[in-house]
Amino acid sequence: MAFEVEGKLFRIFPIEQKSASFQAREFVLEVPDGNYPQVIKFQAVQDRCTVLDNFSEGDFVKVSFDLRGREWNGKFLTNLNAWRVEKAGGGSSGKTAEAGENFPADPFPNYNDAPPPANMDDLPF
Repeated sequence: MAFEVEGKLFRIFPIEQKSASFQAREFVLEVPDGNYPQVIKFQAVQDRCTVLDNFSEGDFVKVSFDLRGREWNGKFLTNLNAWRVEKAGGGSSGKTAEAGENFPADPFPNYNDAPPPANMDDLPF
């Protein structure tokens, strides 16, 4: 399953060499969600660890990622496995926002607050 989300790079961690043949890098994205922004941790592995090299904390980016889950010792773990990071609005690298700039308009509007259509009798059920 592939997903995308846009937000501000909140924190970028260094690459960690987990074993002789495996490396990972974590980063945190701040995503607007009404009055309470969410901070979400992602992970990039192996050759994808370098996708963050052209970005800095505070940049607005779009992250393409997959959901990954597994069981380990009776615990269930979930990872957000990032495979692409690009500047928000398209492109492939570079800065997209100045420090202190506010979030763009809410990308996740609550459509339940919209008034019902005027012609409710046209529903097929």
